[in-house]
Amino acid sequence: MPNLMTPAEIAAPRMLNPAQISEEEASDVWGRIRQGFQMPEIEGPLVEKHKDWYSDRPDYMARMIDRSRRYLFFIVAEIEKRGMPMEIALLPMVESAYNPRADSRMKAAGMWQFIPSTGKRYGLKQNFWYDGRRDVLDATRAALDYLQTLHALFGDWQLALAAYNWGEGAVARAVAKNRTAGKPTDYANLTMPAETRNYLPKLQAVKNLISDPEAFGFTIESVPNQPYFTTVKVPGQIDVKLAAKLANMSVEEFRYLNPAHSRPVILPGAGKQLLVPADKAGVFHENLENFERPLVTWQSHRVQRKERLPNVAQKYDVSVELLREANGLTAKSRLRPGQLLLVPARNPARATALPTHADHADFAPANSVVTPRRKGLYRVKRGETLFAIARKHAVSVAQLKSWNRLKANTVRAGQLLVVGPHRARGQKLAMS
Repeated sequence: MPNLMTPAEIAAPRMLNPAQISEEEASDVWGRIRQGFQMPEIEGPLVEKHKDWYSDRPDYMARMIDRSRRYLFFIVAEIEKRGMPMEIALLPMVESAYNPRADSRMKAAGMWQFIPSTGKRYGLKQNFWYDGRRDVLDATRAALDYLQTLHALFGDWQLALAAYNWGEGAVARAVAKNRTAGKPTDYANLTMPAETRNYLPKLQAVKNLISDPEAFGFTIESVPNQPYFTTVKVPGQIDVKLAAKLANMSVEEFRYLNPAHSRPVILPGAGKQLLVPADKAGVFHENLENFERPLVTWQSHRVQRKERLPNVAQKYDVSVELLREANGLTAKSRLRPGQLLLVPARNPARATALPTHADHADFAPANSVVTPRRKGLYRVKRGETLFAIARKHAVSVAQLKSWNRLKANTVRAGQLLVVGPHRARGQKLAMS
């Protein structure tokens, strides 16, 4: 494990004074980003490979950059406050294409792609109503906290980014292995999985394109150097559609700013605030003050014994698909007696039968429950670590060690591991 860096060893923050800020930087967020780059340049075939990939997909780049316009001013300001390299403002392009609603097959979520366990570790609440891993403000601050922690651990931003992708334990072991062998311990000389080996070259490729878009045939529209959004207080329970309407926004745009709210109803206990465009806050407050009808048109339904979703849908005259979407259910989901479902209210004036807090025990936390892969077994590949396998299967290292009766954090290529609790009891594995 590398030694923690002392404050004197950590690079001093980059602080700009007005004389250092160019006219471009003062008027455009892209200029601030370009002038804030601090990390050493990477060259080589992997950078060229990913640069070609992005260059060959101008439509993809355009969509990604257009999404980023909503968040860049806030993220850049947060990075500047902390004196971090501005390359980190481009990291969501690699992680999620700047989509705060992105999900991965590894159960990572949000523009910063937190898995459930790391999200909880950094204070990101996850329940039926709300997933803080998607929250624009909280997830960004959590990601920067995590990256700063990794930088303090390794004293190097390249290793910090590698650890963000691969896990700090894996990078620490790779560094220790090289140190023992008398080899360099920098990013370029570590043995790592292909995904992590490609991680920084991808970021460098994006950095090259953003640094000089015209050289690659791109045109990047200016992002005004001013806040895109502001916060408003959650006004009690309120429908997502109504909240968007009160702010004179489309539901689609509202969800891009408030992607953490997972259901068609927002509860005050799910999130402290909502984001609206900076020029819409006054309109929102005025419309809310003058709105005299119920703010919620949904209610809860408690599932009875032997009741199925089609029965509930028929009772409330709605589609099964609507109930599945509202409750985070799949076609294979089974209802349990006593379970609460979110259903449209027959009489909106009486639509108050919702829990008073977001962590109500009767609502299954669909977004925070991790279901391990059904096969339950996994054969370790060469170079893989226990941390990487845990991340791949969206479980914790402690769970893997418990299910497989492991005393150490080491595994070997070809070893079979139980990766789900349903295969862990009473099963004998041929450890070959």
